[in-house]
Amino acid sequence: MALQALYSAQGNQRTDEMRQMDLHASGGREGASGLDERSREIFRRIVESYLETGEPLGSRNLSRLLPMSLSPASVRNVMSDLEQLGFITSPHTSAGRVPTKKGYRLFVDSLMTVQPLDQRAVTQLKTGLSSPNPQALINSAADMLSQLTQFAGLVMTPKRTRNVLKHLEFLHLNDKKILVILVTEDGQVQNRMLFTDKAFTASELTAASNYVNSQCQGLTLEEVQSKLKQELQAMQVDINRLMSAALEATSQPEPSEKESVVISGERNLLQVDELSTNVTSLRKLFEIFERRTALMQLLDHSQRADGVQIFIGGESGYLPLDECSLVTSPYEVDGQVVGTLGVIGPTRMAYERIIPIVDITAKLLSNALSNQ
Repeated sequence: MALQALYSAQGNQRTDEMRQMDLHASGGREGASGLDERSREIFRRIVESYLETGEPLGSRNLSRLLPMSLSPASVRNVMSDLEQLGFITSPHTSAGRVPTKKGYRLFVDSLMTVQPLDQRAVTQLKTGLSSPNPQALINSAADMLSQLTQFAGLVMTPKRTRNVLKHLEFLHLNDKKILVILVTEDGQVQNRMLFTDKAFTASELTAASNYVNSQCQGLTLEEVQSKLKQELQAMQVDINRLMSAALEATSQPEPSEKESVVISGERNLLQVDELSTNVTSLRKLFEIFERRTALMQLLDHSQRADGVQIFIGGESGYLPLDECSLVTSPYEVDGQVVGTLGVIGPTRMAYERIIPIVDITAKLLSNALSNQ
């Protein structure tokens, strides 16, 4: 079964930006329709052999693998055509052939048969994703992805898309220092320290708290900000200062709220032959892990598409390394997409095995978070 058939929903509700990214990542889709059955079979065997062994495949050995009877000379002619189309290349003179980035794209889009995930791996994922703590679930998902693939697992922490105000309270600490306690409907408690240029009495702080709660309880923090901005001009000067403080409290995220990427198993990539022998590529890759900015942007874009996404080499525009690929899938909470997870590894990865691992991990994480 081709990738499109297995994940038929992929790409049905994408933004224009995602469509452009996928076009950039589509490499050999047009070429796939131009290959006859014999060429497709020969190409598929070359890719599958290279993914399994890491060695180029020559025409003589390839002719023995084919279900049809073809001489090595006939196979060489087809390989020459595939090379001219840019799907395969020869790494050394008189050597066999290996797939190019364009070839990998053709393979995963049109020729690959996705392998079902074995029950033992599914059980391992279910067991690992059973914590009652949301952050522990995120960390476990990254660990599971790394353990099952032996590459690096990535999970973008959930976006807080709808924080609803339940209660806000101003507490007096000293003459010009106020503690703002912000409680949201989902049970989160955020404490903010504010410094003012005027000392407020306890009764003034209570009155300000009561006003905000009476006017803004049940609104999202974004709606609270909008409402307070509209009413600031009409308030008395003293209460105005406190409302400005409330506005500041609802608009500045806590450091722990900022989106981040949890990464597990980076050191696994040191064992990958294609990467371990290229010190420059490894250095660039670990710089990306350290900065995380490019990963955040790529995972954020992946969140806008349905289903599994595959970025081969530098085709995403965010990861500059031709030696690496990224397989991602968005995950949900109560039916709403809140983040993305995935696996980063070499372009020579077993895509047919990695794809269901990423897909099922996303589904299990979605269920676990939704049942919190």
